[in-house]
Amino acid sequence: MQLKVPALPPDETVQLRTVEAGLSRNSDDPSDNSRVRPPGRRRRAARPAALSRLKAAAGPWATRAAPYVRRLRPHYPRPGRTGWRRWAPSWRQWLGGVLTFLGLITAGLGVGYATTDIPENLNSYATQQDNVYFWSDGTPMARTGWVRRQDMPLKDIPEDVRWAVLAAENASFYSDPGISLSGIGRAVWRTFGEGDTQGGSTITQQYVKNVYLNQDRSVGRKFTEAMLALKLDNRMSKDDILEGYLNTSWFGRGTYGMQRAAQAYYGKDVSELDVSEAAVLASLLKGAALYDPALSRANHARAVERWSWILDRMVDIGRLSPAQRAKYKTFPEPLKQARGYDTGKQSDYLVELAAQYAKKAARLTDKQFDLGGYQIYTTFDRKRETALTDAVTRARAKARKADAATARAAHYGAASVATDGRILAVYGGPDHREQGYNESNSTTVPAGSAFQPFVYASALQNGVRRTRDGGPTEVTPDTLYDGDDGVPVMTPEGPYWDRSGKRVAARNDGRKDYGRISLHQALAQSVNTPFMQLGMDTGLDKVRRTAEAAGLLSSSFGPQVPALSLGSATPSAIRMASGYATFAAGGTHVEPYSVARITRNGSTVRLTKPTSRRAVTAKVAEQVQSALRSAFSLAHPATAASAARVAGKTGTTQDDTAAWYVGTASSVSTAVVAYRIDLTKSLEPLPLKGIAGTPAGSVPYDIWSGAQGLG
Repeated sequence: MQLKVPALPPDETVQLRTVEAGLSRNSDDPSDNSRVRPPGRRRRAARPAALSRLKAAAGPWATRAAPYVRRLRPHYPRPGRTGWRRWAPSWRQWLGGVLTFLGLITAGLGVGYATTDIPENLNSYATQQDNVYFWSDGTPMARTGWVRRQDMPLKDIPEDVRWAVLAAENASFYSDPGISLSGIGRAVWRTFGEGDTQGGSTITQQYVKNVYLNQDRSVGRKFTEAMLALKLDNRMSKDDILEGYLNTSWFGRGTYGMQRAAQAYYGKDVSELDVSEAAVLASLLKGAALYDPALSRANHARAVERWSWILDRMVDIGRLSPAQRAKYKTFPEPLKQARGYDTGKQSDYLVELAAQYAKKAARLTDKQFDLGGYQIYTTFDRKRETALTDAVTRARAKARKADAATARAAHYGAASVATDGRILAVYGGPDHREQGYNESNSTTVPAGSAFQPFVYASALQNGVRRTRDGGPTEVTPDTLYDGDDGVPVMTPEGPYWDRSGKRVAARNDGRKDYGRISLHQALAQSVNTPFMQLGMDTGLDKVRRTAEAAGLLSSSFGPQVPALSLGSATPSAIRMASGYATFAAGGTHVEPYSVARITRNGSTVRLTKPTSRRAVTAKVAEQVQSALRSAFSLAHPATAASAARVAGKTGTTQDDTAAWYVGTASSVSTAVVAYRIDLTKSLEPLPLKGIAGTPAGSVPYDIWSGAQGLG
C-alpha cells in the first residue's frame, strides 16, 4: 500500500510524528508495574527528556531560519539572472563563505593557542653563559665557557639603553599583545611569494625564538613562535621579557647579551654606556655581520646610517629630546676588536684553583657551574702574582743557560697565602696549555727539613715522654738535644731498628756535628738529628696531628716512622705556605681559600666559610716564629737588618731530590719548591744536580725573596 502526500507549498514544512502503540501511557505513572527501572538507570532515562525539551525550544528558531538557509543554498543556474551572473554566488553566499572562513581561522587559532605549551627546557646554547673571574681588586682576570654571555638585571641596564633597543626593534613593545599581525602577514607573504621570512617579529617573538626555538625560517616555526609569544605575554611581565631579550640576543664578536656586547665593542659595562653608544649596539640586532663597523667600509656606512636613524626614532617616540639628540653628532667608534683575556698561561692555573673551590664552597654540581653566569671574585693579588711569576721565570732562564739538559726536567712550584687563609698568588707551571697539572698544588716531593717547625711546635705543645710509664716532660726552646751526625734514634726500650734489621740513625747536611744544642738553635740552623729524636720523644702521632691542625693534609703523610720528623710527608706549596702562616697568625689556622665571593646575574651566591681552628697556643706559635726569625737572620743578615719580623728557613732532603724555602713577611707566607722530574719517563723525583743552587745561594730563596720584593 502507498501513502500519498499532497504537494506542499515551497515555504512550508511538515512534521511527521509517530506514536508507538505501547508507549502512550505515561512511563512515570506509579500504577504502571509492567517494568521496574533499576536505580542506576535513572540518569540515563533523563537524557531523552532533556533532548526533547532542547528540540522543542529550538524548533521555532529552526523554523524561522529555514527560509534563509535555503536561500544560501546554491541553485545553478540562478533563476532570474542572465549571462555569467547566472553562475556567480550571491552576496549572501559570499558573506556566508567569508564568515565561515573567519570562523575556521579563529577556531584554528584557538586550538593552536590551547595546544601550544611553553617548553620547560630553554635553548641551552642561547641561555648558556660564561663564568668570569676577577682579581682581588675587582678587575677582570679570565673567563671560561663556550658562550660569551653574562645576564644583567634590567635595573642595571640604563633606561636610555633599553629605549635605544626598543626604538630600533619594537617601539610599541609595552602596548602590543606580544605579536604583530601585520608583521606576521608580511612574513607569510614573503614565504609564499619569495621563499623567505623576513621581519614581522616583536621583541617578545624574538625572545621566544632565542630561548625556545631554533633559527629555522618556516611558516610552521613562525606560527609556533606567535602562539608562544601570546602565551608568554600573558604569563610574564613586559620588563621580564625585555630583560630576557637583552640578555640572549646575538651582537656579534662572539657575544650574547648587552653586557658582553658593551665590553666587546666599548670595553665597559652596560651600566656605563651612553645613549649614542647604545644606539650602535642596537643597530647590531639587525645583523652584526652587516653592521659591525670594524668589518668593512660598507658596514661602517650602514652602521652610521642606522645609528643616526635610531637616535632620530627615539626623538619621534618621545624618548629623546631634540636638544639631547643634537649632542650626538659624531659616531661613537667602537673598539677595532674585543679586548681579550690572558688565558692559557698562569691565569688558567688560577682559574682551575678558583673553579674547584667555588663549586665546593657554593655546593654546585659540574652541570650547574658549566651553565655559567657566575662572577667569581678571587683572592688572587695581581701584583703578587706578577712578582712571583717573574721570579720563577728568571730562575728558569738562569737554569737553562747554566745547563739546558738538566733544566729540561726542572719544576718549580710556589704559593703565597695570607695569615687569614687567602691564597694571594701561585706559580703552577710554565704554561697551562703545555703542562696541565698545577705545581703549586701537587704533592710530589717531600718537605724535608722544612717540616722541622711542625715537630718543634708539637713538642712545645705536648711535651715529651722518655719512658713508657712516666708523664710528659715540658719542653722549652732552651731544651738541649744531641746535634751530632749519626746519632742513633732511641725509644724507651733502646735503639730503633727498621724492618731490614738496621739501626736507624739521623744525618745532618754535610755530616756536620753540632754537639749539645738547644731546640731553638737547632731549628735556626736546620740541624736534623735533634728533631728526629724529638719526634720520637713527642710521639709521631702527636707530631702528625699538629702538622694537620696547622694546615697539612692527612693524605700527604706516609708511614709513621722516624723519617716522618725529617719531612717524609709530601705537602703542596700551598699547604706548606698555609702551615707556616698558622704560626704567623698566633697559632690559629684558617683553611686556604681562593674565592672571596660569588654572584650570579647580580645575586649573591652563598658560600661555605673557610674553617678556622686553634692549632697550637699563641705562646707556642710565637716560640716557633722566633726560631724562624733567627733562621732568617743567620742565613741572610743583610736583608734581615732592613726587613723586620721576616721569618723563614730552607728545606732540603737527604736524597737531594727537592729544595724548599718557606717564610713569612708582612703577614704573608710563601713557599717555594724546586725539583726535577722527567714526565716522559716517570713521576719519580730525580737528583737536583745543582738546579736548586747551594745553601749559600739557594734558588728557592731567590724566588721567595723576589716574590716578597726583598731580592
